[in-house]
Amino acid sequence: MRRFLAQLFGPAPTAAAPSDTTTAAAPRAPAAGVERTWTSSDGLSLSARDYDGAGGPARLPVICIHGLTRNSRDFEDVAPAMAATGRRVLALDIRGRGRSAYDPNPTNYNPAVYAGDVAALMSEAGIARGIFLGTSMGGLITMTLATMRPDLIAGAVLNDIGPEIATEGLTRISGYVGSGEPAASWAEAAERTRAINGSAQPHLSPADWDRFARRTWREAEPGKLVLDYDPAIAQAFAGTPAGAPQTSPDLWPLFMALAINRPMLLVRGGASDLLAEGTASRMQALAPQMRRVDIEGVGHAPTLDEPAARKAITDFLSDAP
Repeated sequence: MRRFLAQLFGPAPTAAAPSDTTTAAAPRAPAAGVERTWTSSDGLSLSARDYDGAGGPARLPVICIHGLTRNSRDFEDVAPAMAATGRRVLALDIRGRGRSAYDPNPTNYNPAVYAGDVAALMSEAGIARGIFLGTSMGGLITMTLATMRPDLIAGAVLNDIGPEIATEGLTRISGYVGSGEPAASWAEAAERTRAINGSAQPHLSPADWDRFARRTWREAEPGKLVLDYDPAIAQAFAGTPAGAPQTSPDLWPLFMALAINRPMLLVRGGASDLLAEGTASRMQALAPQMRRVDIEGVGHAPTLDEPAARKAITDFLSDAP
């Protein structure tokens, strides 16, 4: 767990040059956006879903970054809603997740490298600044990018993440990440998804869990469903060697780098085991311009489909650049 946090200070990638091989897939149905690909500085093919915000006032685009074991499908409802307000929305598949390539070097699964990938995508897409929406790990990537390329970030929505990460939540996550065996059916995948996430989302129906599973699993072959991420990302949770210092990095400077002179919104699960109430309150004290909404009865992390979360995001974007 501490190694995962320590990776925030891992090696940063070299700047990525725009790739002349980047192509766009044919447009899908409106809810799916358009698949975009680009090449990372170290040669990986990476993917994002691009939602056209045409038809509304010209506003800065929104960059959506998912959590540790998730992918761009987490935003398949909220992204079109944001695009309907006139903003272009890019929902990323971070390397090792979704349609982005798996990295043959698992040490690259760290926020500094991820932040470099985000900067490369923005360069490729011709985006000079954007509003960021980061869930869990996505928020850590956003805070990291604020120290590397502060010019890219005009504002941010942090979804259930802050500069202090509760041990309880990290322990829970380390207990399942990278350990999922294949499922034989969508019904099995939905039940296993509910078993892991049910305490955080007690209000979801069986149909909701089926949809949740279809966001986080993929069909590798007929009758074989697998979680849609590289199991090697679990190496970040490997045990600290005996005798090694048991210290965690101080992430508050990263938060302050993001918070200075920027509009922000914090969405927190009211029952979150990753973002403690005390941490959220301190974030507000240090960034008094930051708005906050707590989603009652929800743990880590809100899906952003909740009415209160959706309204808070819509209101925030209506005032943001």
